[in-house]
Amino acid sequence: MIASKEIKCLENSRVELSVKVGKEFVKKEYDELLGKYSKTAYIKGFRQGKVPVSVLERKYGDSLVKEAGFNVIEKGLEEALLDVDKRPLPYFTPELKNEETLDIALDKDIEFTVEYDTFPETELGTYKGLEIEVPEVIIADSDVDREIKKYQDQNAIVTEKKAGGKVMKDNVISIDYVEVDENDKEIEKTKREDFTFTVGTGYNFYKLDDDVLGFKKDEERIIEKEYAPDFEFKDLAGRKIRIKVKVTSIKTKKLPEVNDELAQDINEKFKTVDDLIADIKKRLNGVTDMKKDEEKKKLLMAQIIETTKVDPPRSMIDNQLDTMWTNFVYRFGGDEKKVEELVIAEGKTKDDLRKEWEPEALRAVKTQLIISKISKEEKIDTTAEELDKEMEDQALRSGMPLDEFKAYISENNMNEYIKIGLLEKKTYDFLLANAVVKKGAEIKYLDYLHKK
Repeated sequence: MIASKEIKCLENSRVELSVKVGKEFVKKEYDELLGKYSKTAYIKGFRQGKVPVSVLERKYGDSLVKEAGFNVIEKGLEEALLDVDKRPLPYFTPELKNEETLDIALDKDIEFTVEYDTFPETELGTYKGLEIEVPEVIIADSDVDREIKKYQDQNAIVTEKKAGGKVMKDNVISIDYVEVDENDKEIEKTKREDFTFTVGTGYNFYKLDDDVLGFKKDEERIIEKEYAPDFEFKDLAGRKIRIKVKVTSIKTKKLPEVNDELAQDINEKFKTVDDLIADIKKRLNGVTDMKKDEEKKKLLMAQIIETTKVDPPRSMIDNQLDTMWTNFVYRFGGDEKKVEELVIAEGKTKDDLRKEWEPEALRAVKTQLIISKISKEEKIDTTAEELDKEMEDQALRSGMPLDEFKAYISENNMNEYIKIGLLEKKTYDFLLANAVVKKGAEIKYLDYLHKK
């Protein structure tokens, strides 16, 4: 079908493909369309399937020529892409250039040009013998005590405070609140009822812990607050506001003693407090190790990206941003419309978020390309046994029986994702095995956990 084709590389891993298809194929496609429509077309004065070809040509000839031409372009492009080195990305549809001015006729060859994004070339920089430094994380007794306190809170006996009792630190209270303007008029969108928190924890948007001390049940006051310019919530940073607060419930908590009985109440696998403490330390060390592993990967990849030449096309970045948005919506319950409303309530739009995420998306795309290139250079691959083991591990973490997990993966066409994930893990293992990891300065557990 194709008389000739020419491929030209453009910037940003974009390709221009020019194709010429002989006029005889246009005429053949046109004749086939005439035959098809003569059997199915309905024109007044003729029975369906009995419309003469001459009538069809007179009435619809120009549009049939165009349809035939575009059908030939589609088929020609499909054939042209079969043996080109630079194929379109799987999620990118080639764009037909100058579509409105294409010269399509039965007595002329069709010449058309498409542009598309392709997989970029990756010229690897240094990726072996790199040196990174990871902090030495200190897990102190206070970290263990804090975890035990959480268990005490979960197993605490909560009782309503007697009439006339006042709000004190560690009380569990429920409040109704709403922002008001200078005339005490309520700002409806800020209203919240029956919000419950423990006084002193700071687990409330306006940080009202100190302000509600001394309140009695059903007492209502207007509290004036001024927030620092660097306040953690941007919507409040640098603002002065007035909040009407009503305490609707005050409860006290009686914490259980830390003893073997508490340990057994938490989980039957614990026989003593020492068992509980050992488990807490193991868990905190596990959390630390996971974060360290992620930090090592980021530090290594940051160095590799610096010396690697790779220019991802725009479509790859947009595709990554789409994935990030989908994950963002999923974290908030999966209702995209509601998530967009929440974003608007924060004074932003979906496009604003995508713009903020763009540097992260670019790093993610470059990371994927680099990992793929290194795995090929070093001939890193996965075996059937390794994939089976990965399936077992993921099934165990998900809490699903192995057969059900495998069926779920197969039904959702996720087998390739499992393989890609395992290949990435093995490639990072290779990079770490060929890197020098130094111990950095000591850092407290919580400080490390919240480190960005």
